[in-house]
Amino acid sequence: MGATAAGARLEERWRDILAVHARTLGEIDRALHAYGIGASDFEVLDLLAAGTAREGGQCRVQDLAGRVHLSQSALSRLVARLERDGLAERAMCPEDRRGVYVALTPRGRALHAEALPLQRAALARALGGRAG
Repeated sequence: MGATAAGARLEERWRDILAVHARTLGEIDRALHAYGIGASDFEVLDLLAAGTAREGGQCRVQDLAGRVHLSQSALSRLVARLERDGLAERAMCPEDRRGVYVALTPRGRALHAEALPLQRAALARALGGRAG
């Protein structure tokens, strides 16, 4: 019975985490809807904005894949959509022909900066904290 109770508590904690995740994504999606982007789009823009400041303006797609909660194919489609919308641009890695770099365009950087306070406020609402 102890193992069953412990398993039930563990399952309940897991369901609570999933509920917080779903509520948070929904809150962010609603906040960013007017910008034509969703939570996953913003997550990639945010990582590019943070990463490219340190890495000379670009980030390897493979590095993004390790940081976002998307499959490789879903990330590839998202980056292609950001590129089509003029928010990001891709380039081949000169040292590794299999590697692809992605960087924010000036338009992508501006959209990120404009949407950032709304995303942070949505996080604060969903997670019960203060945006800051």
